[in-house]
Amino acid sequence: MSYAEKHLIAGEEVFYETRLHWIVMLGHVFIAFILVALAMVFAVGSRSSWQAAEYAPPRNAMYIGAGICLVLGLIVYGLGLLRRNATEMAVTNKRVIVKTGLANRRTVELLLPRIESVVVEEPAMGRVFGYGTVIVRGTGGTPEVFPQIAHPLQFREQVQRQIAGEVKV
Repeated sequence: MSYAEKHLIAGEEVFYETRLHWIVMLGHVFIAFILVALAMVFAVGSRSSWQAAEYAPPRNAMYIGAGICLVLGLIVYGLGLLRRNATEMAVTNKRVIVKTGLANRRTVELLLPRIESVVVEEPAMGRVFGYGTVIVRGTGGTPEVFPQIAHPLQFREQVQRQIAGEVKV
Protein backbone atom coordinates (compact mmCIF):
# COMPACT_ATOMS: atom_id res chain seq x y z
CA MET A 1 0.00 0.00 0.00
CA SER A 2 1.44 3.38 -0.99
CA TYR A 3 2.01 6.34 1.31
CA ALA A 4 -0.86 8.27 -0.32
CA GLU A 5 -3.31 5.40 0.14
CA LYS A 6 -2.36 5.08 3.81
CA HIS A 7 -2.90 8.80 4.47
CA LEU A 8 -6.17 9.55 2.69
CA ILE A 9 -8.63 11.87 4.38
CA ALA A 10 -12.40 11.36 4.45
CA GLY A 11 -13.90 11.32 0.95
CA GLU A 12 -10.50 11.32 -0.74
CA GLU A 13 -9.59 8.97 -3.58
CA VAL A 14 -6.26 8.43 -5.37
CA PHE A 15 -6.53 9.06 -9.11
CA TYR A 16 -2.91 8.92 -10.24
CA GLU A 17 0.38 7.69 -8.80
CA THR A 18 3.92 7.83 -10.15
CA ARG A 19 7.52 7.43 -9.01
CA LEU A 20 10.94 8.52 -10.08
CA HIS A 21 11.91 7.47 -13.58
CA TRP A 22 14.30 4.54 -14.06
CA ILE A 23 16.88 7.04 -15.35
CA VAL A 24 17.82 7.80 -11.72
CA MET A 25 19.29 4.29 -11.64
CA LEU A 26 21.82 4.85 -14.45
CA GLY A 27 24.67 6.03 -12.22
CA HIS A 28 24.06 3.25 -9.73
CA VAL A 29 23.87 0.61 -12.46
CA PHE A 30 27.07 1.89 -14.07
CA ILE A 31 29.04 1.80 -10.80
CA ALA A 32 27.60 -1.62 -9.91
CA PHE A 33 28.56 -2.93 -13.37
CA ILE A 34 32.14 -1.70 -12.95
CA LEU A 35 32.38 -3.32 -9.51
CA VAL A 36 30.95 -6.64 -10.72
CA ALA A 37 33.33 -6.60 -13.71
CA LEU A 38 36.21 -5.97 -11.31
CA ALA A 39 35.00 -8.88 -9.17
CA MET A 40 35.07 -11.08 -12.27
CA VAL A 41 38.63 -9.96 -13.04
CA PHE A 42 39.68 -10.88 -9.51
CA ALA A 43 37.92 -14.25 -9.71
CA VAL A 44 39.41 -15.13 -13.10
CA GLY A 45 42.80 -13.79 -12.05
CA SER A 46 42.88 -16.04 -9.02
CA ARG A 47 42.61 -19.09 -11.25
CA SER A 48 45.00 -18.04 -14.00
CA SER A 49 48.40 -19.57 -14.67
CA TRP A 50 50.37 -16.45 -13.71
CA GLN A 51 49.60 -17.20 -10.07
CA ALA A 52 52.81 -19.17 -9.91
CA ALA A 53 54.90 -16.02 -10.35
CA GLU A 54 56.61 -14.48 -7.33
CA TYR A 55 54.89 -11.11 -7.62
CA ALA A 56 51.35 -12.55 -7.78
CA PRO A 57 49.03 -11.98 -4.79
CA PRO A 58 47.76 -15.07 -2.97
CA ARG A 59 44.60 -16.71 -4.31
CA ASN A 60 42.68 -16.08 -1.11
CA ALA A 61 43.31 -12.32 -1.44
CA MET A 62 41.97 -12.42 -5.00
CA TYR A 63 38.82 -14.25 -3.88
CA ILE A 64 38.34 -11.79 -1.02
CA GLY A 65 38.79 -8.88 -3.44
CA ALA A 66 36.22 -10.43 -5.79
CA GLY A 67 33.78 -10.90 -2.93
CA ILE A 68 34.22 -7.33 -1.68
CA CYS A 69 33.69 -5.89 -5.18
CA LEU A 70 30.61 -8.05 -5.70
CA VAL A 71 29.09 -7.03 -2.36
CA LEU A 72 29.86 -3.33 -2.99
CA GLY A 73 28.25 -3.58 -6.44
CA LEU A 74 25.10 -5.09 -4.95
CA ILE A 75 25.01 -2.41 -2.24
CA VAL A 76 25.35 0.42 -4.79
CA TYR A 77 22.58 -1.07 -6.93
CA GLY A 78 20.38 -1.61 -3.86
CA LEU A 79 20.84 2.02 -2.79
CA GLY A 80 19.69 3.14 -6.25
CA LEU A 81 16.59 0.96 -6.05
CA LEU A 82 15.89 2.22 -2.55
CA ARG A 83 16.15 5.84 -3.69
CA ARG A 84 13.81 5.22 -6.62
CA ASN A 85 11.24 3.31 -4.61
CA ALA A 86 11.30 5.69 -1.63
CA THR A 87 9.80 8.51 -3.71
CA GLU A 88 6.06 8.48 -4.37
CA MET A 89 3.81 11.06 -5.99
CA ALA A 90 0.05 10.93 -6.09
CA VAL A 91 -2.85 13.05 -7.27
CA THR A 92 -6.10 12.66 -5.36
CA ASN A 93 -9.43 14.41 -5.78
CA LYS A 94 -8.40 16.84 -2.98
CA ARG A 95 -4.61 17.28 -3.06
CA VAL A 96 -1.21 16.48 -4.54
CA ILE A 97 0.95 14.30 -2.27
CA VAL A 98 4.69 13.82 -2.68
CA LYS A 99 6.77 11.68 -0.31
CA THR A 100 10.54 11.38 -0.59
CA GLY A 101 12.98 9.44 1.54
CA LEU A 102 12.75 6.43 3.75
CA ALA A 103 14.60 7.04 7.01
CA ASN A 104 14.55 10.83 6.62
CA ARG A 105 11.09 11.40 5.16
CA ARG A 106 9.90 14.60 3.53
CA THR A 107 6.28 15.00 2.50
CA VAL A 108 4.64 17.77 0.52
CA GLU A 109 0.86 17.95 0.42
CA LEU A 110 -0.77 20.70 -1.59
CA LEU A 111 -4.53 21.18 -1.63
CA LEU A 112 -5.80 21.37 -5.20
CA PRO A 113 -7.56 24.74 -4.76
CA ARG A 114 -4.23 26.19 -3.51
CA ILE A 115 -2.19 25.15 -6.56
CA GLU A 116 -1.32 28.15 -8.67
CA SER A 117 0.67 26.43 -11.43
CA VAL A 118 2.27 23.16 -12.49
CA VAL A 119 5.34 23.54 -14.68
CA VAL A 120 6.99 20.66 -16.55
CA GLU A 121 10.57 20.88 -17.76
CA GLU A 122 11.70 18.10 -20.08
CA PRO A 123 15.23 17.93 -21.46
CA ALA A 124 15.66 16.39 -24.91
CA MET A 125 16.57 13.02 -23.42
CA GLY A 126 13.62 13.35 -21.05
CA ARG A 127 11.24 13.67 -23.97
CA VAL A 128 12.71 10.55 -25.55
CA PHE A 129 12.70 8.43 -22.38
CA GLY A 130 9.64 9.92 -20.64
CA TYR A 131 11.00 11.84 -17.64
CA GLY A 132 11.23 15.43 -16.55
CA THR A 133 11.07 17.89 -13.71
CA VAL A 134 7.72 18.94 -12.26
CA ILE A 135 7.49 22.26 -10.42
CA VAL A 136 4.32 22.79 -8.40
CA ARG A 137 3.70 26.29 -7.10
CA GLY A 138 1.10 26.86 -4.42
CA THR A 139 -0.52 30.22 -3.78
CA GLY A 140 1.82 32.40 -1.76
CA GLY A 141 4.33 29.58 -1.39
CA THR A 142 7.67 28.67 -2.77
CA PRO A 143 7.81 26.32 -5.74
CA GLU A 144 8.24 22.63 -4.98
CA VAL A 145 10.64 21.04 -7.47
CA PHE A 146 10.48 17.30 -8.18
CA PRO A 147 13.21 16.18 -10.62
CA GLN A 148 13.31 13.04 -12.79
CA ILE A 149 9.64 12.18 -12.50
CA ALA A 150 8.28 9.43 -14.74
CA HIS A 151 5.65 10.74 -17.19
CA PRO A 152 5.64 14.38 -16.01
CA LEU A 153 3.10 15.56 -18.60
CA GLN A 154 0.64 12.91 -17.47
CA PHE A 155 1.18 14.00 -13.85
CA ARG A 156 0.44 17.63 -14.78
CA GLU A 157 -2.62 16.57 -16.78
CA GLN A 158 -4.00 14.64 -13.82
CA VAL A 159 -3.49 17.62 -11.50
CA GLN A 160 -5.26 19.90 -13.98
CA ARG A 161 -8.14 17.43 -14.39
CA GLN A 162 -8.66 17.24 -10.65
CA ILE A 163 -8.53 21.02 -10.30
CA ALA A 164 -11.13 21.29 -13.07
CA GLY A 165 -13.26 18.67 -11.31
CA GLU A 166 -13.14 16.06 -14.06
CA VAL A 167 -13.91 12.46 -13.23
CA LYS A 168 -11.23 9.77 -13.53
CA VAL A 169 -10.87 8.46 -17.07
